[in-house]
Amino acid sequence: MSYQPVPIPSHIPEKLTITLWDFSWYTRTGPGEPFEDLDAAFLQSAERGYNTIRICAMPFLLFGTSHGGESASFGPLGGQYAQNVRWYDVKHRVTMNARDHLISLFEAAKRHGFFVIVSSWEYQQSSAFYGDASWFDELMAVDLSNRPAVLARCIADMVDFLASRDLADRIAFVELHNEVQFGFLANALPDGEVQPGFATGGLSNGMDPVLDLKERLTAGLDLFHDRHPGIAVTVNYAGVPAGVMRGIPENIDVAVFHPYVYGVLDEFTARFKLRDESRFSTAVVRPLLRSGAPDYVDWQPPAEDAWRKRATIVGKPEIYVHDWCDVEAVDRYLYERFQNHHYAMLTKLDLWIDVAADFAASRGIPLVFAEGWVGYTPLHSWYEEGPIGAEFCRIAARKSNEIDAWGYIVCSNAAPHHPMWGEAALQRQCNTIFTQGLEA
Repeated sequence: MSYQPVPIPSHIPEKLTITLWDFSWYTRTGPGEPFEDLDAAFLQSAERGYNTIRICAMPFLLFGTSHGGESASFGPLGGQYAQNVRWYDVKHRVTMNARDHLISLFEAAKRHGFFVIVSSWEYQQSSAFYGDASWFDELMAVDLSNRPAVLARCIADMVDFLASRDLADRIAFVELHNEVQFGFLANALPDGEVQPGFATGGLSNGMDPVLDLKERLTAGLDLFHDRHPGIAVTVNYAGVPAGVMRGIPENIDVAVFHPYVYGVLDEFTARFKLRDESRFSTAVVRPLLRSGAPDYVDWQPPAEDAWRKRATIVGKPEIYVHDWCDVEAVDRYLYERFQNHHYAMLTKLDLWIDVAADFAASRGIPLVFAEGWVGYTPLHSWYEEGPIGAEFCRIAARKSNEIDAWGYIVCSNAAPHHPMWGEAALQRQCNTIFTQGLEA
């Protein structure tokens, strides 16, 4: 008999307008940082038309480690390393009871009428911000074949924990992990040395990770369903994995995809080898850097923080360039070459949304676009916030409305910890387009 998806409870909104709080809701809580005051962050989000946040709920840290995040320390990657990189520009080190902080988040969500997409970034980068390597080491100690099941158990324990405090009704749905095909969840070399593969998307055995992960993810989803049969659970994918959609488990309850179209940003990343450490050259990228930028080999976190580079899947050349680039030079490069990619980017976006919508319809499940739309730009780049990037946000909102997606994100940069947060009118406009089909 075919799988019967878990229905979405009636108290969950008919449309999810999502802002991506990721792991920043616990790493960026220091003085003056965007999540120092959770109530203020929720109020600002509501003003921009959002009703849902999507987070790394750190389930493994809280319910899979020996200490349970009782005295958790979060902070920068060390020195000035990654301080001009989106998501990584943490300013202060803070110490907290992480379970209490989770309760505070859900209580604030309830006060403000928000819902939470519970996910994990732990096998990608969350542990890189921790006070020591223990979280990362315990994650890596889990056998590769068992990681989805362990995450499922941890998240199920988290749901029990929230339910005991009358907070589980805030959960819109659960994801076992973020972008399952990219990161330590999927990839390992034959000798067991972990190979994260943010940009490669392939395993050492030659199999596409979407196909390779299916059995393990299915088992994890079954485990969660057994524990919490009334809560929708899924996994999500970077991009829309057209060509290997058969690798998506049959027992998901929500189709979740991240359609980053890249285009001109792909050209930028490929030309300067930002995700190819073996071929990266400071000399080649020098015209895009600020005066006084050190050589790549000299740009490192302090020795005591060197382990943090292993704990994140973001390419080290990419961190270096984002840290030291002249953002006007980068934006100028993207604008000058955009026209060569414009049609292809629009076509890719249109095709991916259609493929995703068709897939969701074939399974009889709701569709969510939880990240997107152009790609990973330097912290102070204004390309995605500017006239071209902003129009991609509007185009995606129109298309998501037309195909009746359940959830939509203005773009991944539209969150309290990014400069785009100041563009409140654009966010309200896009959320209105998505929910009502109105351009005003």
